Amino acid sequence: MTTLRNDLGARELSAGLLAVIGPLRRALRRAARQGLAVAPLPTAQVELLRVVRLQPGTSVREAAQQLGVAANTVSTLVNRLVAAGLLERGQDPDDRRAARLGLTPLARRRVALWRDQREQALAAALAELDAEEREAVARALPALHRVLQALEGGG
Repeated sequence: MTTLRNDLGARELSAGLLAVIGPLRRALRRAARQGLAVAPLPTAQVELLRVVRLQPGTSVREAAQQLGVAANTVSTLVNRLVAAGLLERGQDPDDRRAARLGLTPLARRRVALWRDQREQALAAALAELDAEEREAVARALPALHRVLQALEGGG
């Protein structure tokens, strides 16, 4: 009986998180875009830039693994981002056939601006919560990080 009750609790919590996570990300994207003077990038391109920002020098194959997509999909994204001046393709010193990816200075400025806009939008929304609600969000962060690790296979 306890296991069934725990399973139902976990399912209800899962449903509740799913009802918030996607809309929260979309709302943050919309809020951040409002202040940007440049056209927003497609989500797939933003995700690739995020991977390259976190792992400079990553290869197309490694980025594809990180994103969970085919290497030819990442290759297409790379071509578009190189053409837009946001990504650099360098040669791997150990394997001349492989490319190593890096952000251009323009991309680094754009990513920093994007992060600033999102952080400001989120900070403004959090400021509307009372102190107890903000504390509840803060207390939930370590558990949410562990959920993320478990989903990524690291926990």
